Amino acid sequence: MHVRTTQDWALRPATPEDLEAMVEIRAVVMRPDLVRLGRYDEHRVRQRLRDSYLPEYTSVIVVDGRFGGSVTLRPFEDGRCLENFFLDQRLQGRGIGSAVLGTLLARTDAEGAPVRLNVLQGSAARRLYERHGFVLEREDPVDVFMIRRPTATA
Repeated sequence: MHVRTTQDWALRPATPEDLEAMVEIRAVVMRPDLVRLGRYDEHRVRQRLRDSYLPEYTSVIVVDGRFGGSVTLRPFEDGRCLENFFLDQRLQGRGIGSAVLGTLLARTDAEGAPVRLNVLQGSAARRLYERHGFVLEREDPVDVFMIRRPTATA
């Protein structure tokens, strides 16, 4: 089992048993943006993750020994797709999300793999992704599609 740790967080492989905790964090974290966009649906926000869950590509973010969030990095086209990156709201603003993202991007850089993602229009998460080198690929009224090309590793 590969576990990456630094200070108070770690990544561990996800299991099928983690799904419902991930579903609940997703519903809470996405609610403000989905409501703002007129797209919030109490059932759909949960069911979309249940329908697309890929535990073999998903990591659980453990903070202070407890479930703190999740992130999926799955194969996609010529690289990877970053999905379901959710951190419990009580843990946001502590640099954990940035540290997790940096760890994952170091891995994809070593592979020479570009990373794609989409974020909701107006989401504060877009600034995090931009700080880590993601740029606009395309957008629609609901989603912003971004890409990050691999950077040279030393």
